[in-house]
Amino acid sequence: IQRVLRRTGVFDHTHTLFDPVSRVSEFRLSRTGRNTKRRPGIGTYRPQQRHATMVLNFNVFKKSSADGKLILYLSKRNIVDHITFVDPVDGVVLLDNSYLKNSKIFGQIVCSFRYGRKDDEMMGLCFQKDMYLASAQIYPPRDNDDTFKPSKIQDCLISKLGSNAMPFRLKVPENAPASVILQDGTTSLADACGVQYYVKIFAGESETDHNRAKSSVAMRIRKIQFAPVMRPLSRHPCTIVRKDFMFSPGQLELEAVLDKQVYTHGENVLVTICIRNNSNKMVKKIKLMMQQIVDIVIFQNGQCRTALTAAETQEGCPILPGSSLQKTVVMTPTLENVKGRYGVALEDQFNDKQEPALASSVLISSSDIKDVFGIIVSYSVKVKLYLGALGGELTAELPFLIMHSKVSRATLFDL
Repeated sequence: IQRVLRRTGVFDHTHTLFDPVSRVSEFRLSRTGRNTKRRPGIGTYRPQQRHATMVLNFNVFKKSSADGKLILYLSKRNIVDHITFVDPVDGVVLLDNSYLKNSKIFGQIVCSFRYGRKDDEMMGLCFQKDMYLASAQIYPPRDNDDTFKPSKIQDCLISKLGSNAMPFRLKVPENAPASVILQDGTTSLADACGVQYYVKIFAGESETDHNRAKSSVAMRIRKIQFAPVMRPLSRHPCTIVRKDFMFSPGQLELEAVLDKQVYTHGENVLVTICIRNNSNKMVKKIKLMMQQIVDIVIFQNGQCRTALTAAETQEGCPILPGSSLQKTVVMTPTLENVKGRYGVALEDQFNDKQEPALASSVLISSSDIKDVFGIIVSYSVKVKLYLGALGGELTAELPFLIMHSKVSRATLFDL
């Protein structure tokens, strides 16, 4: 083991990011153990000491105020919602010496709701509302505030930045809405309608004093969810619908089955349909449609349904009375077919250089919660049978989840 450690030398788990739009820069902090030195030779290492080198690197995002007297450091910009609790926002604020005497520094988590285009704002109209989910006085700390133990990254920042560095921790409520934006048909998503989050640090006399614009700094963050760990099901998700006909005996039965309940982005969805025609009608055509359902619960309730992909087939049709048909169709939900269409829910982005992606399904801790606020995204597969002008239609709808798995967290969200 020691021989392998000497040859590897460095353990490095890092990702990089630079955001030119919001002027957020990323740098690395290192905490190095004892060094080993490589001497000249062919394929040989001769360390001076018997201990292997270990370098622990941390990604830190930095942004400063307009006057340069407040500098905000965050270890991550993606806050994970675990349904039952939400990860706190940990950071460090570096203060100028002029703020250490008679100034108060506050930190807040702002949830911004934009329900109209910024180009349409005129004559004092503003189509954006801000809700403050968490607030705390960072400096000087209050006596009645809950104390917390700084994380390892905060300890490294404090030791590197000096005594003017003040750690803070802000907690996000459990039922806070997810970071979702709506596609408005334009190429830029900077001012798109939807829900966005900010960490705001400012100097003022109180928590409501926002008059010093140059002495404030705000950094974008995202509230995200990962797919839950599903137990192996003995039976796949399915739905069965039947239809009776007036003046005609028998029933037409449609069964739709999915191969699983939770899918990752870009994964194929296998839909198995089974048609049992016990009536005297004929099934002439089969149509499958995968749709995104967006429930907007901000100031007024609204719903938007968008067909992501569709498939229509007449293979095996017509299905005569007394016969049956079983068929499996592969469908893939992608953004390519609906790119630029108004009302499609997307994941929040930090800049326009990132590739847009469909919003993940939003999970709620309990169905009894009546004051749900935000944008709720869900997905479903709809199967429709066409029986002709006189026979009508038979429709079955089956919901499913599209989310990022925890395995892909490092590659997808630690950017």
